[in-house]
Amino acid sequence: MNEIGLLYVENVITRKKRVLHQELSFFMLVENLYHDKKIAVLWAGEDDQWHTLPATYHSNPGHNKEYWQAQMSVNLSADQSLPGNIKFALRYQTQGREYWDNKYGLNYSSQADSGIKVVTSQPVLNIGFESRLHDGQKYVPVTVSVKQSVHAKKVTVHWTTDNWKHTNKAPCHFKRNYWDEKSRSHARNPNQYGVQIWQGLLKIDGVFRLQYTISCECPDQVLWDNNYGKNYSLSHDPLKVMILNLHCYQEDNQDYKFSQIAKAINELDVDIVCLQEVAELWNDGHGDWETNSAKIINDRLNPPYHLYTDWSHLGFEKYREGVAVLSRYPMLKRESKYVSNSHSAFSIHSRKVVMAQVHVPCIGLINFFSAHLSWWADGFSEQFKRLCGWASDNQAADVSGTMLCGDFNIAPGSEGYNLVVKSNEYEDQFLSVSAQGVFEKIFKVNDPHWHDFVADDYRIDYIFMDKASALSIVSGRVLFTEEDYGRVSDHCGYLMSFEPK
Repeated sequence: MNEIGLLYVENVITRKKRVLHQELSFFMLVENLYHDKKIAVLWAGEDDQWHTLPATYHSNPGHNKEYWQAQMSVNLSADQSLPGNIKFALRYQTQGREYWDNKYGLNYSSQADSGIKVVTSQPVLNIGFESRLHDGQKYVPVTVSVKQSVHAKKVTVHWTTDNWKHTNKAPCHFKRNYWDEKSRSHARNPNQYGVQIWQGLLKIDGVFRLQYTISCECPDQVLWDNNYGKNYSLSHDPLKVMILNLHCYQEDNQDYKFSQIAKAINELDVDIVCLQEVAELWNDGHGDWETNSAKIINDRLNPPYHLYTDWSHLGFEKYREGVAVLSRYPMLKRESKYVSNSHSAFSIHSRKVVMAQVHVPCIGLINFFSAHLSWWADGFSEQFKRLCGWASDNQAADVSGTMLCGDFNIAPGSEGYNLVVKSNEYEDQFLSVSAQGVFEKIFKVNDPHWHDFVADDYRIDYIFMDKASALSIVSGRVLFTEEDYGRVSDHCGYLMSFEPK
């Protein structure tokens, strides 16, 4: 293929509250030459004034290709006319080079209110599809462009919500008046430029993901659009879980670092945050809620999350030190318990864990435990076993997964880590996503030399997820390094994303 190519342009004029409104949409396929790229549509309306409209990444059909899209809308006013008929070209900039699709120097054109104009040679093409499902979404509209020359008799969407274990079929109907889902209006002449518009509707009722492909039955053949063999796929955003040890108010520029943590949570759309070494002033053992580090971070979120925190012992001679869970979603159940032999507020070996049960939309109930356990010599073994027993007591048929999150004070390959592996209940999620071969050797086949494979792994912060979980990890990222939001603690943070299996 060429480095950049137009697939279709959409040009629709509607009237909203007595105001004329024109929407333009450009959909294109580009070669993924480099990560750093700029793609734009250069266009001019009937006034012959040229403008630059930046495009944004849409989705990835595979085979080193990417879909990009540019959209704009204009309201008619005394100071602004509608673009009307337009001419345009596509520009792709990367690594100091430019690539163009300008119809071999002639430029493309689109007539005002003409609906969809398909320029690719594909006889069947999915139009206006999304790459994500939205909260509360129950239906997915599918619009299909079919070239008139193939004499389509029947267009069908084949779709699944369970990775093709079961398949559903939804018929599409030929539309003489094209209904545009985004503008919520009809284009006057949708079936122009030698194409027909067919539309279908999929009833999904709150599923996490959807895959589909499109068939077109013609008199002498069946044509397909399966997104270059990858099928079309939509899903909700994955569940994002962050863990971080806050270092108990021991940081320079502490207030700024709290703000950096909140900034990361906001910008990365984190759903669940498990914090350790959460601290507030001792105040003769009564605490000082306004100085609680988890509260301070939470107050800087937009909007604030649901917060549950508890403390276990005196830290650094001046703080009540404990753990916390912050959740975007309401907590249906909250508990805190000592998992250590000691319950004394004056013993650093007193360790309390907090638990929050959360219903994650389209995923289900998840139990999160925020833990800061002792070193091996100071009681890790009994603390971890009590934690596992507590987690097991909260496991039920309607619970989709359990995550033990936080600072476990054990390094991969250590006696404590070996205890986790031998328990055969929980698995190291960051290792699973970042070093799959090593993960398999440790947690799947119990390679006798597995300790050697993690000799250079010095993590002590983990998300251990139960093996029976209905979730799987899809990405992992180290946070709060010099390169990523800056250092905010003597620990790095970890952000991990999960989807249903």
